Amino acid sequence: MAYVITAEDLFRDLKQMPTTERQKFFVILSANAFRGDDMSHEELFGHLAGDEFTAQEAAEYLEVSMSTFRRFAAGGKLTPSTTVGRNQMFAVPALRAFKKALKTAKG
Repeated sequence: MAYVITAEDLFRDLKQMPTTERQKFFVILSANAFRGDDMSHEELFGHLAGDEFTAQEAAEYLEVSMSTFRRFAAGGKLTPSTTVGRNQMFAVPALRAFKKALKTAKG
């Protein structure tokens, strides 16, 4: 059975760690944690291909503020795939295409 630690538990433990050990931990983490882990969009978000995001999730995915996201939606640059009550849901494939277009426009 695998031991699972929450982010809060890890943070608490890190705060209790002696300063020199904490420094060593972050040196090890920065040197090794993400080496060779360049994941493609498909590897990272492939399981969400048929999903929909809320406006907040979509804004986070696009890496924009909620006000910017709302401007995109109000301007017709993004259209919801479904509306549930007052909540709009946005299809992941459409968000992916829009994110790609944003990155292209930025250069």
